[in-house]
Amino acid sequence: MKRGIAAGLSAAFVTAGTGLYLSQRILYIAKKAEKAITERETKAGRYDEDVYSQLPKEEVWVSSLDGTRLKSVFITPNPGQPYVIFCHGVTEHKVNSVKYMNVFLKRGFNAVLFDHRRHGESEGLITSYGHFEKYDLKAVVDELIRREGADVRFGIHGESMGAVTLLLYAGTLEDKASFYVADCPFSDFRKQVKHQIKRELGFSPPFFMTIAEWAVWLRGRYKIAELSPLEAVKNIEQPILFIHSKKDDFILPDMTNALFDAKKGPKQLFMAENGVHAQSYNENPEEYENAIDRFLSEFQLNPEHKRSL
Repeated sequence: MKRGIAAGLSAAFVTAGTGLYLSQRILYIAKKAEKAITERETKAGRYDEDVYSQLPKEEVWVSSLDGTRLKSVFITPNPGQPYVIFCHGVTEHKVNSVKYMNVFLKRGFNAVLFDHRRHGESEGLITSYGHFEKYDLKAVVDELIRREGADVRFGIHGESMGAVTLLLYAGTLEDKASFYVADCPFSDFRKQVKHQIKRELGFSPPFFMTIAEWAVWLRGRYKIAELSPLEAVKNIEQPILFIHSKKDDFILPDMTNALFDAKKGPKQLFMAENGVHAQSYNENPEEYENAIDRFLSEFQLNPEHKRSL
């Protein structure tokens, strides 16, 4: 009897410990230092504080559905022209989006940068990989419409978690943007978590996922199995440019191929030759911009004029 009780208690402790560890890694993933991100982008020539500071802009706090306050920046060098909203990846912040913003500013767009919940200057306690973030994106869209009117034209660009967020927003909430650029998203969060467990540990016991799903729901109040851009993308009618690097071993390029295949209607695919995860632009800037140009041209998404930076 005592041995049975001891074994049961041991199993309970192991289960609880595993759940705490896995959910901690998922919900409270370690973020990069904000200063380090800015220094990295500056050193690489992708961010220039002097140039950025001279752009006409307004910093705005936007409240999400649950009251979480999000730091956003509305950048308007091209009055009257369309906007692009930029969604950064997990562990990053809005400065990482500046390189993508510059691509679109040169092509005559305006921009909205913002920090996802729990990142940068925004509020928030946990990361949910698109579940709560899709409502944050909707709040930013609503603010843009409030400021510019219901007929404002805009696209949305996202990297990694940001790409997942825009797909979930467009496929489950509202398909309001004129276009989307989804750079290296996962197609299914459950598969992605299993991939990361195996990538880090060398194996992925089935019970690990069961424990992780239970712990994330208990602590974060969202379900891993419901985070499925692959299902969401089937509902998106507007054009999507899918981007991924062939050498990405963090989120496998097969996931973007699956998303591309599932998307009905207007779409394009750019698979970059060089770079690991979220490095398609950094390692292939000319090819990346050419892919953007082809996409904008084919679906007649260009603004009325272009601007030189």
